[in-house]
Amino acid sequence: MNESRGTIEPAELSTGRLSMAFERAIVRRGLISAALVGTLLITINHGSAILEGDVSTVRLERMVLTAIVPYVVSVVSSVAAIRPIRMRAANSSPRAE
Repeated sequence: MNESRGTIEPAELSTGRLSMAFERAIVRRGLISAALVGTLLITINHGSAILEGDVSTVRLERMVLTAIVPYVVSVVSSVAAIRPIRMRAANSSPRAE
């Protein structure tokens, strides 16, 4: 943080994004999204193959990737939504001189 201006520096923001992505609430939200949306997408995209018993290693890898996508989208959007709120709060709070 730049003490003279009371603002957060860009280097701190990039580190903050990564640490936010691993916060318990954000990870939990991502896992819930992955479970719900991922299951729906896997059912839509691979349901017939699952019912027919045609689940190869390649298809299983695709199913895992299908579930990972909603997790990543949820985490990235959560960080993008929460970060500006925290920045405003950090920049508007009174500083000790």
